[in-house]
This record gives sequence, C-alpha cells and structure tokens, in this order.
Amino acid sequence: MSLEARAKAKWVRIAPRKVRLVADMVRGMAVGQAVNNLHFLSKRASVPVEKTVRSALANLLAREEAAKVDPADVYIKTITVDEGPIQKRWRPRAMGRATKIRKRTSHLTVVVGTK
Repeated sequence: MSLEARAKAKWVRIAPRKVRLVADMVRGMAVGQAVNNLHFLSKRASVPVEKTVRSALANLLAREEAAKVDPADVYIKTITVDEGPIQKRWRPRAMGRATKIRKRTSHLTVVVGTK
C-alpha cells in the first residue's frame, strides 16, 4: 500500500532557477533528512521548499489511512518548480533611457509518498 499527499506553494517571489537548485538537492530523499538539510542550508530558496515539504508531510499524516504510517518511511516522491507570473518593472538608466526589470515568481509542488 502506497500513500501519497501533495502540497503547493504558489507565487513564491524567488526565481524558479534558484528554487530548482534547492529542489534538486532533496528530490527522492527521506522527508526527515530533507527537512534537516533544508533547515541548515544557506540559500534563501530553502525556506519555502522546507515549508512546502513539511506541509505535504502534514497532509499525508492527516489522512485516515495514514494512522499506521511511520514518518520515517515517508520520502519525497516528486518535487517540481514551475514558473509563475512575472512582474514587470522599469529602472531609469543613463541618457533618459529605461530598462525592464523582470521580477520572477515560482510555483512549487511537492508530492510525498510511503515506500
């Protein structure tokens, strides 16, 4: 019997490229080990990733069928980082010009499962 649960974090104000670096580090790991690694990682993107992994674990343990599930047996089945909408801003430059600033957002999806 394999249980699954998911959690999503949308409109995270960090570029997807930066979040993917952190997500690739914990993909396939046991949830306890992943949360520990994310907690002590010195990247800003580790905060929303850790929060989403904890939420997915809580969603799994809240199900009725998960009463006999040991949290040590839960692992990160899939973790995906997609692009969200891009906020466009303008920055003044020399000689009356302006350049576009693209403030990128991310959508993070974590699926945890039992072995």
